[in-house]
Amino acid sequence: MGEYPDAECELDHDGPFQLLVATILSAQCTDKRVNMVTPELFARYPDAEALAGADPGDLEKIIHSTGFYANKARSLLGMAQRLHDVYDGEVPGGMADLVSLPGVGRKTANVVRSVDLGLAGLPVDTHVGRLARRLGLTTETDPVKVETELNPMVPAADRGNFSLLLILHGRRVCPSRSPRCEDCVLNDFCPSSTV
Repeated sequence: MGEYPDAECELDHDGPFQLLVATILSAQCTDKRVNMVTPELFARYPDAEALAGADPGDLEKIIHSTGFYANKARSLLGMAQRLHDVYDGEVPGGMADLVSLPGVGRKTANVVRSVDLGLAGLPVDTHVGRLARRLGLTTETDPVKVETELNPMVPAADRGNFSLLLILHGRRVCPSRSPRCEDCVLNDFCPSSTV
């Protein structure tokens, strides 16, 4: 924590609905790009009801630069419709409820749970998976299996922050190519360290 006192979700959002939308858009896309798209998106579609009624073509134009825009638009429309129809427009906190929403898998559900709902959740993205393997915490490559192995190692209340710290470390010091082991505060016990 001392290395990353600013550890927080880098997706700009105001509340669980916006975070859910932004996290769906972040698949195969940078947080920076998502943050460029969401101001217009949230201004036009501020809640589940408004997004559920969006014109698919208009929605695709707004989110086009995030990539896979047709699939993401379908997921966003389906998610918003289900939130509106089943959950009165409110983002549920239960894992089973969240993953029942179109476009929402365990990673997205864990992001929303840990960042905005104050619930336990350990999002496993590519950074978390890579660092967990490099640190010898798991040999698994499947994100759900990585989450299952990491959960007992981290107190429930700290899982979201643990994930954020690994993500920041992965972005800033330990990328997939050319990790900077010489600058890493974990290099004295990391089994993958080159120093």
